[in-house]
Amino acid sequence: MRVLLVLAVAGQLARFFAVAFIPPIIYAMVQGLYESMSHFIIALATTVLFGLLVAPFHDRSVKLRRAEALAVVAMTWVLIGLSGALPYTLGGMSFVDGVFESISGFTTTGATLIADFSAWDRSIFLWRSMTQWFGGLGIIALFVLVLPSLGIAGRQLFFAESSGAPGETLSPQVRHAAMRLWILYIVLTGLLIIMLLVAGLPIYEAVCHAMTTLPAGGFSPHPESVMGYGNPAMEWILTVFMVIAGMSFPLVYVTLVRRPLAIVRDGEFLFYFGAFVVLSLGIAAYLWRDTFDMDTEGALRLGFFQVASLMSSTGFASADFNLWGDATKALMIIGMLIGGCAGSAAGGPKAVRILLFIKHISREFVRVLHPRAIASIRFKGQAVSDDTMRAVLSLVAIYMATYVLVGTILVLDGAELITGFTAAIATVGNIGPGFESVGPMGSFAEFSDFSKIIMTIGMWIGRLEIVTVLALIHTHVLRNLHWRTFK
Repeated sequence: MRVLLVLAVAGQLARFFAVAFIPPIIYAMVQGLYESMSHFIIALATTVLFGLLVAPFHDRSVKLRRAEALAVVAMTWVLIGLSGALPYTLGGMSFVDGVFESISGFTTTGATLIADFSAWDRSIFLWRSMTQWFGGLGIIALFVLVLPSLGIAGRQLFFAESSGAPGETLSPQVRHAAMRLWILYIVLTGLLIIMLLVAGLPIYEAVCHAMTTLPAGGFSPHPESVMGYGNPAMEWILTVFMVIAGMSFPLVYVTLVRRPLAIVRDGEFLFYFGAFVVLSLGIAAYLWRDTFDMDTEGALRLGFFQVASLMSSTGFASADFNLWGDATKALMIIGMLIGGCAGSAAGGPKAVRILLFIKHISREFVRVLHPRAIASIRFKGQAVSDDTMRAVLSLVAIYMATYVLVGTILVLDGAELITGFTAAIATVGNIGPGFESVGPMGSFAEFSDFSKIIMTIGMWIGRLEIVTVLALIHTHVLRNLHWRTFK
């Protein structure tokens, strides 16, 4: 693998990303936040300068190999995370904290280290929202639109970033596919802004929440998240859009533009939505039973909102669910582990893999009872190959092992058991809040720098679906590392 070539291509992509600093610069200037404006200007200039420095190492005539495409995707997330951290570090955060906050934004995790929201101005919260909006559909899916101007084959990078789960592909014409998905993404964001304005939110809050809902991010400019607004209409609206955020964007596009019934024929969506409804009703029932002053509408609203938030890995909170009973927390953890659909902005192993895993377990039961039976696993009307099932089961196992590994490291570093393991699920699964100290009204600030680094890496590899990173540290790749940009 040609390291300089990888760094050069990733640097070029990061240079294009520098335009993202312009909106907060303009906002800070209009609001008279000149110190913050200078921080964003420095971040913009630094990002562009780095891109220019590595540009000479990019030979347009050289094609990327598979491992190099994976490395470009992974490196681009790192570089953009470091670039996006500059406004935080220049504003007073430590380097470790700034990178944590930035990576949490771009990976749409939503875990935050900010405990005192009053210490930061509105331009920073606008920037936090923007990092999640850009990260939601995938940084590479956005850059595919400009890759031809760099002489880079976008198809390799697009599919290197995608999860590889069944049903994620939209079109072999990758640039057109990316364009359609981004148009849909922008239209849905605009629609949500309008609906939140109608629900009574000021324009700033409506924009910030819309930009963190569609990417399933969860950052809010309010220290108490959505709960702080006390707006039931807002909660119902966000619930609907969080469910959409957890759906496959290609499926949403096909349903709206081509085949209106496609959504009700999609096995993964039916599993995702069915689990969402069952878990929501279960939590609502427990809340209605255990909370004497809660009416039926309030219990249903809290149940549906919180399950939509955690299944889609958005991470908004309409209540402090740390105060809820263990039964409701158990149901929420199930929702976290199921996650959203392949092709969505949601984190975690994706609902389709959990569905296929359940089908696999069911088939094994059948084989135990009927050893001679020929039982195949079917998905979308077709038999799933053994190779696909091995890949699915391997990734699910890798995710669970990573949750346990990260959780164990956090506990060994001093975190409480529930805090450590739910923080692991929240960061590796790109969900945001956990339980106890990292609950919806808490923050990740109490962890040591070492634990923050581990969780930052967890968010990064979780967004890349782990296998990408594992492939890059395989001995075959490491043995072939060299600095040359040719051969």
